[in-house]
Amino acid sequence: MEQQMRYSENGLWVLKEGENYRIGLSEKGQDDLGEVMFVELPNTLAEVKESDVLLGVEGAKAVTELLSPLTGVVVKFHTELTDDPEKLNSTDKKDNWIIEVKDVEPDAFKKLSVKI
Repeated sequence: MEQQMRYSENGLWVLKEGENYRIGLSEKGQDDLGEVMFVELPNTLAEVKESDVLLGVEGAKAVTELLSPLTGVVVKFHTELTDDPEKLNSTDKKDNWIIEVKDVEPDAFKKLSVKI
C-alpha cells in the first residue's frame, strides 16, 4: 500500500495510507506544545472540516486547540489519548496519531508541505 507523508503549518503530520488519512502531532507540534499532559477529544464528530478543532490539548508550553488540516469523514479517533495523553509525546507514529479520515479532497492533501 502506498504511503505519503505531509505536514501542516500548525504542527500536525498527515499520513496517506490507501484511501485513509491519519493525522497526528509532528515534532514541530511537540516542540511548540512541550510535554503533553491532558487532551480533550471531540469524539462525537462524524466528519471534520478544515480548521475544525481536532483536539484540545494542554502541554508544558501551551494550552491550545489543534485544528484539522483536512476536510473528511471520520474513520476513527485515537481514543486511548483520553487516558494516556502522553502518547502524543512519542516520536512513534503508531502512538502520536489523533484521528483518521477518508473522502478527503486530493488537492487538499497536496497543498500540505512535504517537509516539517
